[in-house]
Amino acid sequence: MERLDGMDASFVYLETPAAPMQVGMICVFDPSTASDEYSFARVRRLVEDRLHLIPPFRRRLVEVPANLHRPGWMDDPDFDLDQHLHRARLPAPGGIGELERYAADVVSRPLDLQRPPWEMHVVEGLEGGMIGSVTKMHHAAVDGIGGAELTATLLDLEPEPEPVAAPDSPWNPEPSPSRLALAAGAVRDLLRQPVVAGSVLARSAGAALRLLRHNRRTETPPPPGPFAAPRAPYNGPLTGRRHVALAQIDLDDVRRIKDRAGVTINDVVLATCAAALRRHLEDHGGQLGRSLVAAVPVSVRAQDEDASSNQLSAMLVELATTIEEPMARLQAIAKSSRAAKTQHHVLGPDTFAELADLTPPALLAAAGALESRFNVLGRIPPACNLIVSNFPGPPFPLYCAGARMVAAYPMGPLGLGTALNITVQSYLDTLWFGIVACPDVVPEPWTLAEGIHDAVHELGKEHALRRA
Repeated sequence: MERLDGMDASFVYLETPAAPMQVGMICVFDPSTASDEYSFARVRRLVEDRLHLIPPFRRRLVEVPANLHRPGWMDDPDFDLDQHLHRARLPAPGGIGELERYAADVVSRPLDLQRPPWEMHVVEGLEGGMIGSVTKMHHAAVDGIGGAELTATLLDLEPEPEPVAAPDSPWNPEPSPSRLALAAGAVRDLLRQPVVAGSVLARSAGAALRLLRHNRRTETPPPPGPFAAPRAPYNGPLTGRRHVALAQIDLDDVRRIKDRAGVTINDVVLATCAAALRRHLEDHGGQLGRSLVAAVPVSVRAQDEDASSNQLSAMLVELATTIEEPMARLQAIAKSSRAAKTQHHVLGPDTFAELADLTPPALLAAAGALESRFNVLGRIPPACNLIVSNFPGPPFPLYCAGARMVAAYPMGPLGLGTALNITVQSYLDTLWFGIVACPDVVPEPWTLAEGIHDAVHELGKEHALRRA
């Protein structure tokens, strides 16, 4: 059994019916590039032939008795591909609105943790003869980047790829351990933990001291602290309903703004989100007197590290939503982002993950049960107002069963008392935005996508006027 680390386990324990902890991807494919006519059977055969290349697709969670230790991953002896791969058809006219509604229904439903926690929906009936896919995996199995890497195993660099070699031997899952064996393994691991805990606590104390000294420097104002965000329309007790909105912007436009303003691509992404949020707030109750704060996940995965686990940290960035001028807002965001990155470096990228490993599973399980019953995170001061995640994708075309991928919208989970997640991925010459919101908390979330389109033009126009 491969035991979950503390962060992965927290995604299991803190999941509630109103907050399924899963990451997803919506893709659109053009079957006209394939030599053979599209068929669901062909896609199914492709997935089946490559299962041995994606071990997490055939692993399920195994709980340890009495929550003595964190759960683990083991091969599912009852794995059945047809429980995970589904065929669907959009109602006419099969446009972006119908695809958004279908994806919202998929991500609103928790995955069955008694089976390998993933689903892939092949969606037919898109306008223009296109084929879609909506894929989701539990966040305990992968982070956003890891999920994209795993699903990319089903994609190819050419319309006619070389056949995938069969496995050396047929898949033969290990038998599931008994409850006694699980408990005994947990006790063995726990006996080694005090030595590890001492080392982790010493490093964490040192990191906290470095951070305290850093934040005392007057020349480097610290980024916002946890629970310092204002209460906004994006914070509140979640329900199980979801809305998905999709947007895309030209990557060259973002690069031009980035180069002229002397900031990063991520700064421009945050600024486009901030502009859309400002407009959304104006349309629904007016601006807040304090800036919104975004939680920005940070990947700490090494290049050669296994993609089938979470290697994440996070930083808090002020979105300068109180500033009206677009370029001034962008510069303020860039300044806050630099401060957050510096603080993240001072604290150390592994600090939170190591502390999560020391958290008793029984305590996490109790916290999850409390959150599931009382929705505590939606009622206390928010840790942040929303989650904004941005990660790079391939700059070259990918194909599935010969069909060229023409769009790739990522989707992230809701949580931390927040009802809004904006996840962004680059692919080819475009940035693809997947907006996931709880519509019972966030009013008219679909208008945020329109605001993102307008924000890029606003930033470009503002900079052109300044140069003139």
